[in-house]
Amino acid sequence: MRELVDRLEQKRLLSENEFLKLLENKETEYLFSRACAVRERYYGKAVYLRGLIEFTNYCKNNCYYCGIRRDNKNAVRYRLERAQILDVCRSGYEIGFRTFVLQGGEDPYFTDDKICEILADIKSEISDCAITLSIGEKKYQSYQKFRTSGADRYLLRYETASPAHYAKLHPQEMSFDRRISCLYKLNQAGLQVGTGFMVGSPFQDLTSIVNDLKKLNDFKPQMVGIGPFIPHKDTPFASFASGSPELTLVLIAVIRLMFPAALLPSTTALGTLGSEYRVKGLLAGANVLMPNLTPPCNRENYKIYDNKAYEPLEELAKQVESAGYYIDINNIGDSKIV
Repeated sequence: MRELVDRLEQKRLLSENEFLKLLENKETEYLFSRACAVRERYYGKAVYLRGLIEFTNYCKNNCYYCGIRRDNKNAVRYRLERAQILDVCRSGYEIGFRTFVLQGGEDPYFTDDKICEILADIKSEISDCAITLSIGEKKYQSYQKFRTSGADRYLLRYETASPAHYAKLHPQEMSFDRRISCLYKLNQAGLQVGTGFMVGSPFQDLTSIVNDLKKLNDFKPQMVGIGPFIPHKDTPFASFASGSPELTLVLIAVIRLMFPAALLPSTTALGTLGSEYRVKGLLAGANVLMPNLTPPCNRENYKIYDNKAYEPLEELAKQVESAGYYIDINNIGDSKIV
């Protein structure tokens, strides 16, 4: 199995059968050690922070796996006002955050102009921060406007590389081709792009995951975010089991070898399945954490999945230290990919 790991590190790609063998292998020590060595070659022992601000849980979409889907009548909806978002950024900046992620459902209330005003407000007051948007599918002109107004990065996961699988996870009005097209448009608009997929989503198998890995090569992303599927009680997938955290760790390591200089988070979803998995994510090659800065009164209502984990920065810092790393405070944490 070492030969496969070494080949992946050298070639950054494997055949389908080789990927399957690697994913099925239970001996992960060498894989993780090589992923960490590669990570440290580019980033040393630093772990970067992203301050997550979930500013709206309204969404026009009806994804079958998501707790803020349009048809979830049990969701308690909210929107943060422009001034509230800026206040959260101010507070986060004071304690050392230099990157903020504005995440929300695809909420028609937040027009392009409103988003651009928020971006401009943040950048005019906090000029030395980076802003990441995660607000779904938009037109190319929208992405251009966001970039001009101050957005630096954009997160848009394709969730699965298979159109047939995509159709099982989303209603008919949502389009796999449109999602993929948006990722190309983001690149063209000059934004740093983050993408990725769910691990263990309903109807997924290892062959599907191999295709997901190969799809990443189409985008050459600066950031790759993967996390285990976790069900939400008010969705059509409520009875499905969560994705495997162990397989997620293997995939983090594989992606680190495929994209040595990418930014890879140890995600909240991974930590939700056990706080030890967040540390294990770092030890598998991840180098980003995304603490939640959403106001506590709203935080509990941004429920994409059940039992979402929240840990204070102090606790995260202890976990990072226990893994032999340190939080690189006051650093926007740009990708080394150029």
